[in-house]
Parts: sequence; C-alpha cells; structure tokens
Amino acid sequence: MMLASPSGVVYAGAGQTHRKETMQGMSHQFRKLPARAAILGLCLAAVPAAAQQLSSLQLPDLTIMGTVDPNIRKATAIVNGDIITDTDVDHRLGLVMIANSGQIAANEREVLRLQVLRNLIDEKLQIQEAEQHEVRVPEAEVEQAYARVAANFRQSREAFEAFLREGGSSPASIKQQIRGELAWSRLLRRRVEPFINVGDDEVQSVIRKLEESKGQEEFRVGEIFLSAPPELQGQVMADAARIVEQVRAGASFVAYARQFSEASTAAVGGDLGWVRAEQLSPALQAIVPTLPRGAVSDPVAVPGGVAIIALVEKRKVLSADPANAVLSLKQLTIPLPAGISEADARKLAANVQDKTRNMGGCGKADEVARQIGADVVTNDQLRLGDMPLPLQQIMGSMQVGNATPPFGSAADGLRVLVLCGRDDPPANAGVPSFDQVYGQINDQRVNSAARRYLRDLRRDAVIDYR
Repeated sequence: MMLASPSGVVYAGAGQTHRKETMQGMSHQFRKLPARAAILGLCLAAVPAAAQQLSSLQLPDLTIMGTVDPNIRKATAIVNGDIITDTDVDHRLGLVMIANSGQIAANEREVLRLQVLRNLIDEKLQIQEAEQHEVRVPEAEVEQAYARVAANFRQSREAFEAFLREGGSSPASIKQQIRGELAWSRLLRRRVEPFINVGDDEVQSVIRKLEESKGQEEFRVGEIFLSAPPELQGQVMADAARIVEQVRAGASFVAYARQFSEASTAAVGGDLGWVRAEQLSPALQAIVPTLPRGAVSDPVAVPGGVAIIALVEKRKVLSADPANAVLSLKQLTIPLPAGISEADARKLAANVQDKTRNMGGCGKADEVARQIGADVVTNDQLRLGDMPLPLQQIMGSMQVGNATPPFGSAADGLRVLVLCGRDDPPANAGVPSFDQVYGQINDQRVNSAARRYLRDLRRDAVIDYR
C-alpha cells in the first residue's frame, strides 16, 4: 500500500532536446543546415551533364560480379563517436512490432522508427556515462535477465531467438537494452542515490496522510510521457494519438512505455504505482477517476510535453483490495471443429452455457465435462487481479459454485470457469511500514535526479546524423 511518485514530479524538467540534432521528421524535429541545402543544390546542378555523358555510352546487358548485401550496417547516428546503425534501429523497431503482433501500418513504422532512434541515443549516452565511471555489467547478469525474458514468453532460449528473428528483431537487441538498463541503474545507485536525503518527519507526514485518506479512492496508473517544446506541441500530440490508437487496437501499453516514454518510469513499463487523483498533474486529476479499468486516455497536454495515462486498477486507500482475492477454479475446455461458422459456434456456446449454468458447482464439473466433451483443468491459487479484465469483472461478483459464460476463440476452443472457492484478502490492509514509505520517497527523488542527469548528458553530447 505505497504511494507512487506524483506525475507532477515525474514530468518536472521535461522538454529537453539534443544539442547537435539536425534531422527532420522526428517528434523533436531539427532544422536543416544551410550548408547542407547548398551542397544539395550543387549536386542537382551537376546531374544534366552526367546524364548527357551516360546517354552516349553503349552499355551491354549487365552481369553483376560482386554481391549486394542488404544487411550492410550503415551509420544512422554517431553519438560521441559510437555508431548506431540502421540494423540497430531495425531490430529495436522489431521489438515494437512483436508487441503489436506486426499490426502497424507502413507509414506508422517510419514515425516509430524515429522514436526508436531517439531512445537508442539515450541508451547509448547512459551506457557511455556508466563506462566513464567504470560501472560494468557482467555478461552473465545480462544472460540471466535475457533468460527470464524468454521464460516470460514460455519459450526455450532457442525458440525465443527464432521468435525474435521472425519478428524482425534479434537477441542482441534485447540484450543491449537489458545492458543499458542495468548499467544506468547501477550508475544511479553509485552517483545519485548516496546524495538523496529523506527525513523521518517526511515519512511520518506521508503515513499520517494515508491514515487520513482511508477509504478514499486510489488508482494504479501507467504513463507514457513525451517531452515537447511549445513549438512542437502539436506534432508530439499527433504522435501520442497514434500510440493511443495502437494500444487501443491491442498493442502492449507496457511495451510502448518501455520503448518511447521519456518518464523515469519507462524502465518499469510506465508503472506509476498506486496514486490518489490529487497527487497527479492538475491536467490529469479530473481524467483518471473517469477512466474504466484497463482503459487508456486520449493524449493530454501537461507541463513539458504530452502524457498518455492507462488505468490498471482502482481501490480504496488502506482497505482490502478485491483484486488480491485468491480463487480456486475448474476450467472446462471444449474444442471447436475446424472451419466452424460463427453461427454454429454461437449455437454450441449457448448449449454449453445451458449445461453449465445450473450444474451444481465444482462437484459436478467432471460429470458435465464428460457430457459435453470437455477437458477439465484445476487451479487452486489464481489471484483475481491476474486474470484478464473482462473475467475479473465477471468473477468479482460470482458466488461459489457459479460458472462463467463460455468464452474463447476458434483456435483455443470454448472455455468455462467454475468458481470452487474464494479466499478474500484481510478486511484491513493496514498502513505501510516506515521502511516502505521511506523507500518510495527515496525512489521518487532518485528518478527525478535521473531525469536531470540524462538531460545534462543530452545537452553535452555530440550527435551526428547520417
């Protein structure tokens, strides 16, 4: 039951841009240099003469003797002497594509590509700064973290690597992102955290406010923040609108936050934790309470840029969280015939619902399963809050012995969940400990200092775009 950093703090100091940026088309766009335009004019002036010479040649049919390698690594940007290649950008963009199941239009990919490049520049600056201060990340730790990512996808390392390559990415791209996050985290612990001070009176003040707020609503919030100077506010707002469109179409909010958010919460998928409305930026205070669980807001202008907010969950301060209820379930799965029509599938679902609606609870689940040709799986330790949102809403009000309506897909078949038991959380969740509150305040200040640190690295960087 811990307070998260207010968005007003997270957004403080936003709106920074790179000093040497000369590229157009990005959310934080850059001016073309006059010299570049002059050079381009000279090149165009030389074309007619060259074309005239070429037209006088007698060229035979061509047989190419060498090889053309489409995977040649061309420099896209050089950051303080370190190269970011087209391949680096393509592979990191592939991670975004995987998160969206490849459902991104071609014109959207170019916008995302420019945002990916910006993030790779920040990552390169963070790694360089860590190396400057002799902060090293052992490869064994990178490999362990990579193995955990593969396990989250429920795949072996070999299958996960093939999956990444099929999606246009690579194991090296994920490992580099892991390496950057670990290096930056260790650098902050060494150079920032020791200088952060949190007073005992501050901690006690937060605990008192929590006690006074008991019973009020608080919200588990995710954020994506894109910085924007005033002259680029409209374009960044349009970029944010495209992200909202993709997330509402089924893309991962967490993946977008990790790749594109400029808030300090990007490393944890945009998770702000539990907050009360008054802790948020004034522009967001009236929006968050109106969002349904699982919903994503439209882009909102906030100091320094644009924010996108996702409401993960809501609850009462210092009250039991219904999402922590532990359920005992039986799942009945009925396979669907290949090529079944929607009308026939709905007819079958209606028959299954008729059989399971009043079957008398879990004691008869196996018998009913045999009648309808279903497989049965039991799970006695499933947390309500870990279930998909539609099922949370259904099962949150179900009585023991009741069954859900059939749900599923042509590939997965029809499924019905029967509630066998429910262990509700304690009625009084209690005030967080002194150490918990202390740690939360400390993290807030470290994150705020980290944003200033990265801003300074951007300001002093020499970045050459190719």
